[in-house]
Amino acid sequence: MIEQPSVGAAVLRVLQTADPVAKVMAARHAARQWRLGRLTHDFSVTMPAVPARPEHPVLLRPRDMPRRGTGTSVPRRIALIHALAHIEFVAIDLAFDMIGRFGAQFPREFTDDWMRVGSEEAMHFALLDRRLRAMDSSYGALPAHDGLWDSAKSTAHDASARLAIVPMVLEARGLDVTLQTVDRFKRQGDDLTAKVLSRIYQDEIKHVFYGTKWFEFSCKKHNRSPHDRWKQLVKIHFKGGLKPPFNDSARQAAGLTREYYYGVE
Repeated sequence: MIEQPSVGAAVLRVLQTADPVAKVMAARHAARQWRLGRLTHDFSVTMPAVPARPEHPVLLRPRDMPRRGTGTSVPRRIALIHALAHIEFVAIDLAFDMIGRFGAQFPREFTDDWMRVGSEEAMHFALLDRRLRAMDSSYGALPAHDGLWDSAKSTAHDASARLAIVPMVLEARGLDVTLQTVDRFKRQGDDLTAKVLSRIYQDEIKHVFYGTKWFEFSCKKHNRSPHDRWKQLVKIHFKGGLKPPFNDSARQAAGLTREYYYGVE
């Protein structure tokens, strides 16, 4: 009898895949195998501290990134799309690392939710890379921000901290700014990119919802106040503070109520 592969092994394969196209395929394959019941709920493999990365883009410190500007030229639009594609590329690893690192601490539904997130992040990246290629560019053609994995490293020891920071701060910030970016592309006549970002926006509401859902599950399990615990974790693990404006309606739809983030410095 052939031994059924584990979800931990499938997740590790995604994290160890550097090539962007291959990573997208590995992410979709893992999500499909899990959905079809072909992976055991086993997390005995160890997750890497840092996922495999392709040779390009060149990764820079945030302070060394070139300024994109606010104009309407094609190179500036490409730079913005490239930055967004990099966020989605790293988000694939963030979702799968969430599963592999913390899945054993939660019910199977946790893996259901984050497999869905990982698959959707892979789709988002592929859509943005397709837009870059349509503009005679591609992912890796420009340098990218090397600070996106820092939040994963600082919260690798604590599922509650990871949930509080990655979906409930970083992805929630995406809800605050994406609609303005959609309008910006529409004003520039780039309706296709605007459509892609609108799709991403709707999916990110679900992703923040999953973060809030499982954060509150963890707080209930440990008899903690979710609002107080979240504020404590943000103070410890998120540098720079939470700055308005906030998209209160989208955050509310994601279960991230004002009691969490108003008044947080």
